[in-house]
Amino acid sequence: MAAVKFRGFDSRTGLARWGLAAVAIGIVVGGTAPAAARGLVNVVETNPDGLVWLFERLFAWLAYIAMAGSVVYGLLLSTKLLDAIAHRPISFSLHQDLAAFGLGLAGIHGMLLGLDHTVPFTVAQVLVPGMAPHAPVAVAFGQVALYLAAAVTASFYLRKRIGQRAWRTFHYVTFLAFAGATIHGVAAGSDSNAPWAEGVYLASAAIVLFLLTYRIAMSRAARAAAPARTISIRDGAPLRRNPAA
Repeated sequence: MAAVKFRGFDSRTGLARWGLAAVAIGIVVGGTAPAAARGLVNVVETNPDGLVWLFERLFAWLAYIAMAGSVVYGLLLSTKLLDAIAHRPISFSLHQDLAAFGLGLAGIHGMLLGLDHTVPFTVAQVLVPGMAPHAPVAVAFGQVALYLAAAVTASFYLRKRIGQRAWRTFHYVTFLAFAGATIHGVAAGSDSNAPWAEGVYLASAAIVLFLLTYRIAMSRAARAAAPARTISIRDGAPLRRNPAA
């Protein structure tokens, strides 16, 4: 795959880009913040114990979005689609930070499960797959996904010790973690049937699947287009190596 030279965004479009981003954020916040605030006040007034459940679900969603973002960002890095607009070291750091951030949020989600009295979890039930009092199989997918994500996140900091090639190979575990987290969310989440929740899962899975397919296709195309190995002879003309030699 040919290298893509970093060009960045045109500086003349900076105001328009930041302005559009601000408008988009304003629309999302303006459209959701009032309803969210009313819902939070209603929970506090009618069922204060429900606050733990509310924050448990919030951190679960933030963890999933961070994980999905990290996977998507990693695929964009591997396909070099980001190289034209962002320096690779910066992109790699963001990919790593998203993975660590998602892992931390998932840890908080698990901790809050132990404090939620709606469906009480013991420490063992939070940590050991198959012991959950609610949807044990679906929860087990999430627990295994958490451990896989922890291993992948740790590999970022051990990359120089284990070698780049081994690290790249081990990094494919990320897709197993993402699949496990998605299955866990769809099957075990108490809000998974909501239209917005289904939309998040569907969009995340579709983007990851598309980028993964694109990455595989580009890799195969690059291998097919690779020229046959040649050896130089004395007059400088290339000569194809005899496969039987």
